[in-house]
Amino acid sequence: MKMLFPHAATTRGVTVRVSVSFLPEQSEPGKGRWFWAYHIRLENTGAAAVQLLHRQWTITDGRGARHEVRGEGVVGEQPVIEPGASYDYVSGCPLQTPTGVMEGSYVMVSEDGSSFEAQIPRFSLIGPAVAR
Repeated sequence: MKMLFPHAATTRGVTVRVSVSFLPEQSEPGKGRWFWAYHIRLENTGAAAVQLLHRQWTITDGRGARHEVRGEGVVGEQPVIEPGASYDYVSGCPLQTPTGVMEGSYVMVSEDGSSFEAQIPRFSLIGPAVAR
């Protein structure tokens, strides 16, 4: 699993795993555009079902400019993840620099109504070397 999803963080029985890929076919370095896809897998190793309600991302580009992204659910869904189950989705991130970093959290609610923030592990966005 470490090879497929090299970044992972666990909070209250919810493990968030991340894999990231640079997409050269959607990037235009000559125009200052680099694009990555990231694959998220949420695994519920707890004893109760949980639902992902909100997401919060901090995206930092190679110049140190920070962009906050907040919203309901992920890819238009607010999935319920049963004990022992997982939920996968893929999304993307454009930047105006060839490098950057993403990190954040998901607001989860458990069957008993308690909510918590599941940590999204910090991961790097690294494009190919660009000749200057």
